[in-house]
Amino acid sequence: MKAVLLAGGFGTRLRPLSCTRPKLLFPLLGRPLVDFQLERLAQSGVDEVVIAVHHMAEILMAEIGDERYGIRIRYSIEQEPLGTGGAIRWARRYIGDEEFLAMNGDVVSDLDLRSLIDFHKSHDAAATIALYEVEDPRRFGVAVLEDDNRIRCFVEKPRDPSVGRAVNAGVYILTPDVFRYLPEQGACAIERTAFPKLAEEGKLYGFVHKGLWLDVGLPPDYLRANFALLDRQGSFISEEARVSERATVNPPVYIRRGAVIEEDAHIGPYAIIDQGVWVGRGARIEECVVFPFAHIGHHASLRGAIVGEHARIGRWVKVETNCIISDFAKIGDNATLISGVRVCPYKEVRESIFEPRIVT
Repeated sequence: MKAVLLAGGFGTRLRPLSCTRPKLLFPLLGRPLVDFQLERLAQSGVDEVVIAVHHMAEILMAEIGDERYGIRIRYSIEQEPLGTGGAIRWARRYIGDEEFLAMNGDVVSDLDLRSLIDFHKSHDAAATIALYEVEDPRRFGVAVLEDDNRIRCFVEKPRDPSVGRAVNAGVYILTPDVFRYLPEQGACAIERTAFPKLAEEGKLYGFVHKGLWLDVGLPPDYLRANFALLDRQGSFISEEARVSERATVNPPVYIRRGAVIEEDAHIGPYAIIDQGVWVGRGARIEECVVFPFAHIGHHASLRGAIVGEHARIGRWVKVETNCIISDFAKIGDNATLISGVRVCPYKEVRESIFEPRIVT
């Protein structure tokens, strides 16, 4: 079976981190998100993946190449963003007239793709959507199911949460019949075009997934995805990391090769320290993801933050929850960044910031 991996978006909600990397290259426990997706697809019997790309396509293509995990990889390059439906339609020249799998590139899940495929075939559906129940469905597409798992109606991002809680999990099995329900040109969302029409005709089914599922669309979601995987995998400290005997490590943590943790530092719980990161004496890092080769100065304190590649955090700096320090940004000694501050790539902050804002 072939698969289409939808990766053409700008990653707007993850800015400013997505200003320097496409969303599929955001690290999860030190591995790019796309690596998890391709590994799962290979394990499910997919032998060819078409990645629908637009934003930073060249960076993504250079990183992934044309083969991984035994899967042939091809690229469907969009000259302008086409949305989910337009991207699937544009990729048809690689898919041909066979049944295929499509999935959003920003979903972390342990969904059993083989079971999804078997369910789809057993119901003779034109399309099958993986569904997941959430507390607040207003960010997602909601499906209302009949007793036989046929989708009665499909509402994208409802204002009224009483519509239901079974949301579109961003993974689909599609037949070529779906192309008849998409506009012939321009950008479109399959969730707003094909799916409602297929539901009206009784051709759309839902497969409810009850395991791990996270949408990595917002910075807090990205942190939660890392922490959920860390919970599953357990703590890891590379033998090639140097952790002082006088440092305190509170699991779970993930510390990659080349990282240096100096004496009296406090790491964790839920600290992901990527390769080559240097953490100074007395620094504290909790519930954070720190990208490769970042520098955390002596006695700095970070909680609930994301620190980009090669960023430099000065001495006695305090970084509060929901802050983003982008690639190559610098935070001067003794500065405090209140919750919600986002520092763009290569920018320098020399004084404290006591209101949420973007430093451009």
